Amino acid sequence: MKNNNNKKKKKNQEINYSAAFISQDQFNTFVDNIKIEILNSKPEQIEFQLQGVDAPIANALRRIMIAEVPTMAIHKVYIYQNTSIIPDEVLAHRLGLLPIQADPRLFEEKEDDAEYNENNSIKFSIKVKCQKKQTYNNHSQKDLENLDPEKYLENAIVYSGQFKWEPIGNQKERFKENIIKIVHDNIIVAKLRENQEIIAEVICQKGMGKNHAKWSPVCTAYYRLMPSIKILEPIQGKKAQQLKEKCPAKVYDVINNQAKVVNEIECTMCRECIREDEELNQKLQLGKEQDNFYVIKKIIYIYIQINKYIYINIYIYIYLFLYLYFFSYC
Repeated sequence: MKNNNNKKKKKNQEINYSAAFISQDQFNTFVDNIKIEILNSKPEQIEFQLQGVDAPIANALRRIMIAEVPTMAIHKVYIYQNTSIIPDEVLAHRLGLLPIQADPRLFEEKEDDAEYNENNSIKFSIKVKCQKKQTYNNHSQKDLENLDPEKYLENAIVYSGQFKWEPIGNQKERFKENIIKIVHDNIIVAKLRENQEIIAEVICQKGMGKNHAKWSPVCTAYYRLMPSIKILEPIQGKKAQQLKEKCPAKVYDVINNQAKVVNEIECTMCRECIREDEELNQKLQLGKEQDNFYVIKKIIYIYIQINKYIYINIYIYIYLFLYLYFFSYC
């Protein structure tokens, strides 16, 4: 009986993969070893390096970004007039995917039986009619046949920027510094021809991507293992220059007449640097780090200070995920 217990204990101690821990101390050590470095941050894209975790954790973080970050999105569409060629249901679907510039943290989630109010909703309206421009009023239809409709018609294309925000309650005062609007003004909503019009109102509410894609804050979130390139022996002179020119991703450079790895993160493992060259094949070692991930998140819109919010919340999401995962095994 004693031997069996020792075997079980030994077997448990051999567990060696992310989120499988013997004790709370091991869990805390694992969390402390996680490192995140933001490599590139733009209004619509963030790239960061995630170290100290395995693929399941990186993938869980990716899925959280896609499905569990709240945003505001158009949920109700009231179409009063639509004489365009786009059916009402298709138009409503297109409107639902327009990204809204509004901080979801300042809004409540609407309950099913609750009324829309200033705390749980945003309202936009649009009233647009396509008409001939005044300068073309005296032109016959035959004269206009060979012209682009956008040239002689007003509102031939309906853009997202034509939607007007209609503050509810005290929203005008609350958001006077951060005006609520559709993120981009140049998204094509519909195309109209003479005398066609669209009159509609839309209501936005808070939600998450796991309920519907319109609430997903990202259009793409993916990761890949970080490349690992080691120069085993010095590469100098003409060979160094040759190596630099062979790499399509510009990973190498020649410094002091010697080849150096200067842009490792851009390596795609195409192996062009060692292809058909036995000398370089012997001097270079190409691989990937198993616990180091390069994460790219292309954002539709999240109304936040991206450097602060993403950095802090990535840690929160990872910690909560690991915490729940750990106690599910206990």
